Amino acid sequence: MHTMLDQQMRDCIQECHRCHDICMETIAHCLEMGGDHAEPGHIKLLLDCAEICQTSANFMLRSSDFHGQVCGVCAEVCERCAEDCERFEDDEMMQQCAEICRSCARSCSEMAQTA
Repeated sequence: MHTMLDQQMRDCIQECHRCHDICMETIAHCLEMGGDHAEPGHIKLLLDCAEICQTSANFMLRSSDFHGQVCGVCAEVCERCAEDCERFEDDEMMQQCAEICRSCARSCSEMAQTA
């Protein structure tokens, strides 16, 4: 168990916060856009991604023994969210969300492997 947060963990926590925030912003954008943007499966995935990012950050902040497992799940959800957002090729907000989700997935994947 870590008693002090190292720089890699601090960076991952920041990535999780960024991803949480962009997913929440993207949900509002998608609901405004309607149509395929607002399909229930897509909105649920964005909500799942935001929630697991917040949870992962919290687990790391308190140096939980389970942060590695949670980060592994977070990486998987973020990657799937990125793929789903990328299908909206002409939407800048969706592409930005995909990019941040993918970055968070990489960071959480590394954290899961080093835990």
